[in-house]
Amino acid sequence: MRRPDRRSFCRLRSLGLALGLMAFMAQPSFAAEQVIKVEESTLQQGQAAQGRVDAMADEAAKLLRQYQEVQRQRESLAVYNDNLEKMISSQEKEKASLQRQIENIQVTQREIVPFMLRMLAALDGFVDRDVPFIYPERKARIEGLHALMDRADVAVSEKFRQIMESYQSEADYGRTIETYQGELTLGGEVRSVEFLRIGRLALVYQTLDRRESGYWHPHKRAWEPLDKSYHGAIRQGIRIANRQVAPDLIRVPVVLSEVTR
Repeated sequence: MRRPDRRSFCRLRSLGLALGLMAFMAQPSFAAEQVIKVEESTLQQGQAAQGRVDAMADEAAKLLRQYQEVQRQRESLAVYNDNLEKMISSQEKEKASLQRQIENIQVTQREIVPFMLRMLAALDGFVDRDVPFIYPERKARIEGLHALMDRADVAVSEKFRQIMESYQSEADYGRTIETYQGELTLGGEVRSVEFLRIGRLALVYQTLDRRESGYWHPHKRAWEPLDKSYHGAIRQGIRIANRQVAPDLIRVPVVLSEVTR
């Protein structure tokens, strides 16, 4: 019997490999499809994870900007309050000094009255330049003091006390938050609104239907509208001022006036 030579064996081997390869290529590549699906799923998961990371980074940057803005406002308010405290302290010293002089009859009424009139004129000018919260009420108080100064039946010490009391009331506005209702002319129409005052840093309003908001621009001496993104924050501030919710940070426009600088 003839034994197959080496070349015949190689040809048979090559033929077997070719047939095997053709059979493999003739059927669907299940493993390849699975690999592609896994890669697609991994890519989608990676994209979703990257989206979450980007969103978290944006939120962190936003919070940082808000914190920095709050810090700047806090520093401005601290400077303003420090200046106001010095003014109050100076006025208190002056008050105590004048009170002693009045009680000891060391100065004449002719010298005291002009000083009190100058104090009253300074207070009147301050209110006119200030943020116009409860403006009619504050002006009426000053007009009452002017009328008081003309009365002969009121002691000089009482007149002085009431003027200093008005100074103290104005100083206290810089440390408090309040809300009240009033009327504004918006677009040629008188509208009922709710005001929110935050110290002397911001005075904003919101219409009673909650559809419009605005703020007082101290440099323009005019009311400016705000976009809808402020509606919720202003409403929250009104609730805080009414003690309906706990105090919290809120977003309001702040433009420092010459009075508050």
